[in-house]
Amino acid sequence: MENASKALIIAGAILLAILLISLGIFVFTQAQDTLGTINLNDQEVMAFNNKLIPYQGKIRGSQLKQLFEVVKSNNASATAEGADEKQITITGVTEDAIKSGATYNVKMTRNETTALITTITVTGGSTNNPEL
Repeated sequence: MENASKALIIAGAILLAILLISLGIFVFTQAQDTLGTINLNDQEVMAFNNKLIPYQGKIRGSQLKQLFEVVKSNNASATAEGADEKQITITGVTEDAIKSGATYNVKMTRNETTALITTITVTGGSTNNPEL
């Protein structure tokens, strides 16, 4: 009788250990899936940001229209990949309101976690300053 109770205690301990190990693996896998979409190497971040950097600072309206096209293309491919962290938002002006000859100031903000450019703020729209 004593051996049977010890065997049940050992079996219970083994089942509890298996349960804890399984739970640990489950949590680890979930964390990896969450972090997996964020972990981009430096070259991928640089390649992503380099297509936007030329438009930073003072630019003409025609260049701003090109920037809108780059952002639209990027957002479409990010949606297809399911990579929401690569979505870019442009604030301050709508595409329809851009004047080709006007001067705009473009400021880009990076995500602190991924270092990807996620927000582009556009100000200006003046036509009285022909110099950039």
